[in-house]
Amino acid sequence: MAQYGPVPRLATTPVTRQRLLRRGLRLEYATLAWNVVGSVVLLAAAVAVGSLALAGFGVDSVIEIAASAVVVWQLKGTAGDARDRRALRVIATAFALLALYIAAQATHTLLAVDHPGTSTVAIAWLALTVAAMLTLASAKRDTGQQLGNPVLATEARVTLVDGALAGAVLLGVALNAAVGWWWADPLAALVILAYSVREARHAWGQTM
Repeated sequence: MAQYGPVPRLATTPVTRQRLLRRGLRLEYATLAWNVVGSVVLLAAAVAVGSLALAGFGVDSVIEIAASAVVVWQLKGTAGDARDRRALRVIATAFALLALYIAAQATHTLLAVDHPGTSTVAIAWLALTVAAMLTLASAKRDTGQQLGNPVLATEARVTLVDGALAGAVLLGVALNAAVGWWWADPLAALVILAYSVREARHAWGQTM
């Protein structure tokens, strides 16, 4: 997860700070729960209809679970530098492998003219995910700023991007379902590829 500049530290009482920390943890737990359910729903749908975009976003949800776990450690004060570096390297490696998988599968899908099927359940879940991630991102950003916690504020941006990715995948699978533009599905997956490469570089860079 990349740093996006310093977050101003606001003066708060110990009671207020504890309240904000509990709120931050609740937001991270909500993100974890959503991504756990989402990864199962989307990966099952991806296997059923052969959708590369759904598979890519499903795996991305699994990686985001690990990213949220890192923030939970930090908010609880139990994470150390060495532990953080190991976690970030695992996340970076996972994003890199995801990018390679999507690149290979997208190439195969486009060259073989392999038409993925459609999933109404996945489309509905993606639409809900866009709304949920944007709401969570806004709440995390506000809480992180009030706490003066750059880790939570930065992870809010990751959640915001997650919502944007859900929107891109939703567009691809919806176009495939509505007008038969099968190639929109692998093209939507390429958006996740670009994001994965960027996040792999950022996560690995923070371990240096």
